[in-house]
Amino acid sequence: MFLYGGRVSVTLAPAPRPSVGVPTPRRRTRVLALPEARWALASLVAFLAGLAADLGGAPGWAGGTLYAVAYVCGGWEPALEGLRALRDKTLDVDLLMIVAALGAAAIGQVLDGALLIVIFATSGALEALATARTADSVRGLLDLAPTTATRVTGRGEETVPTAELAVGDLVLVRPGERIGADGTVLDGVSEADQATVTGESLPVVKRPGDDVFAGTLNGTGALRVRVGRDPADSVIARIVTLVEEASRTKAPTQLFIEKIEQRYAVGVVVATLAVFGIPLAFGENLTDALLRAMTFMIVASPCAVVLATMPPLLSAIANAGRHGVLVKSAVAMERLGEIDTAALDKTGTLTEGTPEVTAVRPLPGSGLDEDALLALAASAEHPSEHPLARAVVAAARTRGLLLAPATDFTAAPGHGITATVNGTVVTVGRADPAEAEHGGTVVRVTRDGTPVGTLTLTDRLRPDAPAATSALTALTGTAPTLLTGDNTHAAARVAGATGLTDIRAGLLPEDKVNAVRDLRTAGRKVLFVGDGVNDAPALAAAHAGIAMGRAGSDLALETADAVVVRDELAAVPAVVRLSRTARRLVQQNLVIAGTAITALVLWDLIGHLPLPLGVAGHEGSTVLVGLNGLRLLRESAWRSGQPQDT
Repeated sequence: MFLYGGRVSVTLAPAPRPSVGVPTPRRRTRVLALPEARWALASLVAFLAGLAADLGGAPGWAGGTLYAVAYVCGGWEPALEGLRALRDKTLDVDLLMIVAALGAAAIGQVLDGALLIVIFATSGALEALATARTADSVRGLLDLAPTTATRVTGRGEETVPTAELAVGDLVLVRPGERIGADGTVLDGVSEADQATVTGESLPVVKRPGDDVFAGTLNGTGALRVRVGRDPADSVIARIVTLVEEASRTKAPTQLFIEKIEQRYAVGVVVATLAVFGIPLAFGENLTDALLRAMTFMIVASPCAVVLATMPPLLSAIANAGRHGVLVKSAVAMERLGEIDTAALDKTGTLTEGTPEVTAVRPLPGSGLDEDALLALAASAEHPSEHPLARAVVAAARTRGLLLAPATDFTAAPGHGITATVNGTVVTVGRADPAEAEHGGTVVRVTRDGTPVGTLTLTDRLRPDAPAATSALTALTGTAPTLLTGDNTHAAARVAGATGLTDIRAGLLPEDKVNAVRDLRTAGRKVLFVGDGVNDAPALAAAHAGIAMGRAGSDLALETADAVVVRDELAAVPAVVRLSRTARRLVQQNLVIAGTAITALVLWDLIGHLPLPLGVAGHEGSTVLVGLNGLRLLRESAWRSGQPQDT
């Protein structure tokens, strides 16, 4: 546990109010771009080289020199931070670990100290990298919004930076452009792809009076929009702020560890001085007193405690990585095992995020069967780039249907398309509300003005969604909560198929964050699973967050504690169960390490612990807890973490 306390403290600096109109260049921190990573790598290389020199029979000075390099590369920064902490009248484990490593070297245990330095430096590099990547993603989110917008004034149209837009301005959004500010449609009809903000899987028809959001993509029609909110206060800008605020918040576990770390460090230093000074005051010679104190420093050092924690968590991370789940840090792996409630996004998480044709219904008297109706609609839709059109064409191709060429193709935003197929005029458009089905989008097909049938399209449910939600229910004791920006009917359809009962639909990003915070306020440790930009604040606000990787936005992937790279929802409960196994091993190792340290310290204080036995006991407990943690590298550890019903 002490590894997490004071090693690296990297927080996102408070940012000025973001200006969505001025995109920040997208940056992605490379591993070796971080000083912590470079120093940790140098320390590891020097340590391994020194170990190889010792094993290869090289002269003693060769291995000693290489170990010294490992000490300097991995230890100078924590040593400096520890000295700065001393200047501020605080004592942390950073300095204690350095002193313990130097103490080990002073009595000939150079290898022990070097290994301690390497482990400490590596953990700091991992934490710094995760934090830097999150900061990069927050800054890169602003690229979603356009740089300029077309403002309409009494003098005509003018191109202006979106940052200069003011409430009340009238802007023209042409087909295919991104909307530059939150506002209300005054004129025009189009469809907006607003999945980045609301999570809705299908484009939404926008008519006069409807709200639109900055950063969303306009469809095939032109819109005149009245700006209703300053660009710095848009939904996208608020997402940036929410993620920054959540990323700066320390978890209660972190605060608790910092307190324990301070007490432990002070206690060991005071005890070491006492072990040296008291016998010396009673006449023991300097050499014996120093040897006893250094032995105490070795056996009381937290090496075994550090290894008690890291091998299980890092082994679990490596195992999860082999099975397509990227867990970003040991802290994240630990948190995943603590969750007792799950909250799931719908689009792109429980569903695949793409529409599919689920029903083809010819009307009686039309003279068409299902294949003929689908082929007719697909032939007319073939020239269109609309997501629904692509789904219709894909369904026809899946059935092996031949498509006829379409001519005179026209698209009416919000209404559908019209084309001439085999000499007849075919129209495919949204059905009347009375024809709509719960949870699906119904389109009506007409031929020469006469309705001939309907097609129903729905967002495809992931095949493993029911099993995954069932496994999460078994793990936490409660069914997951569904949090979605989609409509109530679509949410109810997915909930019914996955056994969920707590449904919260029509949510904006801040609503999802509030829902997660409400659960946490009630004492729950929440796991949130999502994929879109709109999910990023909730991922950051949750106790632990997992992002679905195939279609997940950059911000969601960087904000989450873990990413399901292979896009298999069944991996979510599997990695949670793996994390719980890792936490149990951590607890076992802490008992082993604590027992060994206590026994050796008491022996040194009450009796006379020979240095070789002290080192053997210390190293023996360290090796034991290390091997115990490495058990999670085995393939069986992941298989036991998979849902039982898959």
